[in-house]
Amino acid sequence: MMNALLVSAGLAVWTVMVHMVGLGSLLALARLRTSRIDPHGSVLRQALFILIIVLGLFVLHAVEIWSFAMIYLALGAVTGLEEALYFSTSTFTTLGYGDVIIDSEWRLVSAMEGFTGFLMIGWSTAFLVSIVGRLRALEADWLDRPRDGD
Repeated sequence: MMNALLVSAGLAVWTVMVHMVGLGSLLALARLRTSRIDPHGSVLRQALFILIIVLGLFVLHAVEIWSFAMIYLALGAVTGLEEALYFSTSTFTTLGYGDVIIDSEWRLVSAMEGFTGFLMIGWSTAFLVSIVGRLRALEADWLDRPRDGD
């Protein structure tokens, strides 16, 4: 029980730190992009920027899922890499199909992964909504500016 609690706490802290650094990096990228926003620019360019942010979030969650999967593998809680990734992904996303079950000794780790994944996905969603909202606000600000000759 104590081992599972320590592993769970360590993974939760690790996941939050990875997420914070990842979102900070994506935010730095967004600030670079939004400071040079061109209202006359291509809609395709803006869509590409949003796609890059979404792919960055995907990579961030993949790192977190792989972290849990590697721990399950190291603990011997699963039999192979594919099973570890499958179990970790379904647990992190809170789908929890139940077709792969780990030893009861490590259940607390999977419960913490579900809780952590739920929080990280929510945090990412709020981040993405904020980025898209900021882009729209910059566009609206540009549209409200008085034009020369008006």
